[in-house]
Amino acid sequence: MLARRTQRVVLPADPRSRRSLVPPGPGPLRKLALTLIGVVQFLTLTGVVMVQSASQVTAIAGGQNPISGFVRQGSYALIGLALFVVLSRVPTVVLRRRAWWLLGAGFTLQLLVYTPLGYEAGGNRNWLRLGPISAQPAEFMKFVLLVWVATVLAAKLPLLGRWWHVVIPILPVVALSMFINVLGGDLGTLMIITALVFGCLFFSGVRLRFLAGIAALAAAGIAVMTLIKPNRVVRIIHFIEIDCLSDTEHAQGVCWQSLNGFWALARGGVFGAGVGNSTAKWSWLPEAETDFIFAIIGEELGAVGAGVILLAFVTLVAVLIALMGHCRDPFAVAVLGGAAAWITAQMAVNVAVVLGFIPVLGVPLPFVSAGGTSLISTLMAMGVVLACVREQGEANSAPLRRPN
Repeated sequence: MLARRTQRVVLPADPRSRRSLVPPGPGPLRKLALTLIGVVQFLTLTGVVMVQSASQVTAIAGGQNPISGFVRQGSYALIGLALFVVLSRVPTVVLRRRAWWLLGAGFTLQLLVYTPLGYEAGGNRNWLRLGPISAQPAEFMKFVLLVWVATVLAAKLPLLGRWWHVVIPILPVVALSMFINVLGGDLGTLMIITALVFGCLFFSGVRLRFLAGIAALAAAGIAVMTLIKPNRVVRIIHFIEIDCLSDTEHAQGVCWQSLNGFWALARGGVFGAGVGNSTAKWSWLPEAETDFIFAIIGEELGAVGAGVILLAFVTLVAVLIALMGHCRDPFAVAVLGGAAAWITAQMAVNVAVVLGFIPVLGVPLPFVSAGGTSLISTLMAMGVVLACVREQGEANSAPLRRPN
């Protein structure tokens, strides 16, 4: 008697499920997605409040509206959250098809920095001015590389056991983007891009010996790019040789920013001076609303508030890693891994600079520091993450039937 053959058929997911930001039905994916949305909203709202507080004094001194920081950062947050929602509903297959177009747009914006549209700020030429709008293409390039590298890794997944398939085309393209950043003097962004790409590769299952070789090349490249610019070398030498906490000779020179960051944290104590009550922002602490906003958080919210912010970042990264365990699509795994590495590295570098563990670098605190391009790009990345999670949830909840 012949055995009866059956075939499992996955029916299309209910189109109504696309109306939701999170996967349909109960389960761990939905809970993790809701946690991710909550943490992202919390950090973004915290950023709007703290940017307003940190920038209020300089706004008044410059003859601007006292709440200009709130208006500016709040506007960026609304744009970023809108793109977050839009991208969360875009099928990931559309993003993969447009990945090379995105890459071309990213390179074009990076190169425009060296035209009359570009300008220098903080010693780095990595800004574009388009009328009243200024943007930092290197921040947008992080999002572009996240989508593009994940697309390439997903397409080449069966071939990643051979080193040349790991290297080509990812490393030449990433190296070109990093070289453009270095020409503009932006070493901090280069380090974050390195971590982002490494995260994509690691969580995609690239062999450890390949990763070790790539890490060695990246370290050598960063060292060379550091040495070719004298001011970077001087900054590192000063960091190694000068103890800013005890060397009064340099208190008003190279140690000025770091010292005022330390004093802001010390003044905050356990519970902080209260939102709006920072003294460091009264023209004592340079870059108070951007690179050193964590010092303002520590001063106004205290060790407890700063600890809550750090806990929020740890929770976000833990959620991204947990979501990877539930996703089977290689594109989704690479996106989640790259995003986790991106957020971890950028947060760690920013906080380490404020705490004096590493030399001062122009790296913003994700979701929190002032800056439209950084905030919008990070929220766009979280939108793609949510799209990957939603599609996995739809695949899990799709009804099955066994036809005769």
